[in-house]
Amino acid sequence: MIGYYIHHHGRGHLSRAVAIARALDGPVTGLSSLPRPTEWLGDWVRLPTDEAGAALDPDAHGELHWAPLGNAGLRSRMARIAEWIDRQQPRALVVDVSVEVGLLARLHGVPVVTIAMPGRRTDRAHVLGYAISSAVIGAWPPAATGMGGGLPPLDERLHAVGAISRFAPAEPRAPAPPAGPRRAVVLGGAGGDSFTSEAIGRASAATPGWDWLHLGAHGTWVDDPWGALLAADVVITHAGESAIAEAAAARRPAIVIPQPRPHDEQRSTAEVLADRAWPALVLPEWPADGWPALLESASQLDARGWQAWNDGHGAERAAAVVVAASRARSAA
Repeated sequence: MIGYYIHHHGRGHLSRAVAIARALDGPVTGLSSLPRPTEWLGDWVRLPTDEAGAALDPDAHGELHWAPLGNAGLRSRMARIAEWIDRQQPRALVVDVSVEVGLLARLHGVPVVTIAMPGRRTDRAHVLGYAISSAVIGAWPPAATGMGGGLPPLDERLHAVGAISRFAPAEPRAPAPPAGPRRAVVLGGAGGDSFTSEAIGRASAATPGWDWLHLGAHGTWVDDPWGALLAADVVITHAGESAIAEAAAARRPAIVIPQPRPHDEQRSTAEVLADRAWPALVLPEWPADGWPALLESASQLDARGWQAWNDGHGAERAAAVVVAASRARSAA
């Protein structure tokens, strides 16, 4: 039995969890306070959420990220995980992401495989979480130099497996002359971003040769954006890992506009994507003007370069890392 913990703030990581779980040969139990995804194949343990109210010493004097004193929801969640570990005796626990859950599992003698996040992760809590992990998975390719630059030294325990997407990569295609109005697809997220309806309306009005489609919390929410991505001539997206993985799977050129996130997560990814090796035009913020030239420049990028970022086998390589960690526990 393998366990897979998904943090309740990690909605964008659910598709990655599904892909890795499917690549594992054997039963996988999901543990999360999020609802069970319809495509999840194994068991699912629904965990309690935190109790509302003021948080007392939530970071344990800077040693942890979230462990507020006296929080009944936290206590129940950790107890439920501990009870599941004792009952199921998992061979390993994949943690995406929580230093505290990883530490709980390791204190129960369970190997921990942590999914790394981009950004500056050298605070004491992150260092602790990575230090107790048997392996750390980076969902980016080895060729994306710099993606792990904000992590503490991990040496051979860090495995860059490539991007992980719920979609199988599309057939590559080279840039082609337009045969009519072109399509710009804005791939927003469930959280906050600068992709407002007003900003997109102004950009659309300034680019009469383009049809715009806005997907996300501020636009049209769809559970499956795959068809829209495949139809896009240019994808405009934030720099979240899942969004970049999906644009890469669709093999579409991208305009990437990183959003403010803790630990400079998206800015760090954008810095890597700014390398000319990747078919992405990186902007510091949503521009007020200049969209005709920006779309034209992006449309000329050769999106076949995304093959190196997402070759469709990242989940399989991640699963192999988890299996290796679980075998080390079995051998012990």
